[in-house]
Amino acid sequence: MPVGVRMSPLLELEPFDAKGRVQMVVETPRGSAIKFKLDEKKGIFTVSRSLAAGVTYPFDWGFVPGTLSEDGDPVDALCLHSHASFPGAVLPCRCLALVSIDQKGSKGRVGNPRLILAPAWEGGNVLQIGVELTDRVKAELETFFLNATLFTDKDARITGWQDAAAAEVYLHKTRI
Repeated sequence: MPVGVRMSPLLELEPFDAKGRVQMVVETPRGSAIKFKLDEKKGIFTVSRSLAAGVTYPFDWGFVPGTLSEDGDPVDALCLHSHASFPGAVLPCRCLALVSIDQKGSKGRVGNPRLILAPAWEGGNVLQIGVELTDRVKAELETFFLNATLFTDKDARITGWQDAAAAEVYLHKTRI
């Protein structure tokens, strides 16, 4: 990084807070039809792209700071709660699952898993989602993840689901 350029403070956060909760940085709030992305050098959120007509983020979307996924970015995450927040909000969460997804990269197919999180603040779990995600919820999330990449060259494919314990292990494995 050039002299005098500082990385965004959001990227300097640890993956877990002092209470051991996963910290998710929101990039794109629930209901948005535009994908936002953190510009690491400027420390601001910019428009990455529009989603296909009729597709919106069903929940807050973002990343876990202090991690590095196989695609070279911080680990992607979706927090299942009933209110939209805003880009840059840091949500304390707990793991529900890990969705294994692969997609086209510059050097062939690459893994790009997504964490499925639940809010860890009191009263935040308005959706009443328990420890287990239903098959219906999983199918809806898979459909969203695939539709969110329509009209890109990613050719995303769902390759499986893992439970909350495996999601925690993945987070620790990707910690930088």
